[in-house]
Amino acid sequence: MKKLAWAACALVALAGAAAAEPLVGTWRTAPDDNGNSGLVQVAPCGAQLCGQLVKAFGPGGAEIASPNLGRNIISETVAKGGGEYRGKVFAPDSGKTYNSKLMLSGSSLSVSGCVLGFCREGGVWQKVQ
Repeated sequence: MKKLAWAACALVALAGAAAAEPLVGTWRTAPDDNGNSGLVQVAPCGAQLCGQLVKAFGPGGAEIASPNLGRNIISETVAKGGGEYRGKVFAPDSGKTYNSKLMLSGSSLSVSGCVLGFCREGGVWQKVQ
């Protein structure tokens, strides 16, 4: 019975730590090179953070269908301290996955990434939830 109680305490502590993670939530992406944006839901995935595209919007702001709905836009992401996160970010407009650097400042997230020496700014995302 004591083992069960300890296991329950550990689960509660882990759930509290995940809930306290400031990157967890829904983020509105900056428009890509085609003017499209989306909502990315960030949540723990194992010991890392992942962000799945849950809605896509066209240049005019209307919701659009996207073959990338449900795809991880952010993956393999870990906190490095001081609001910095490192991992992977997928850019739907280029179809490429970049090594990412995310910088969190309040409800804004600056996104950038590099692949094979080619670096790209992903703009500033805004937390909506």
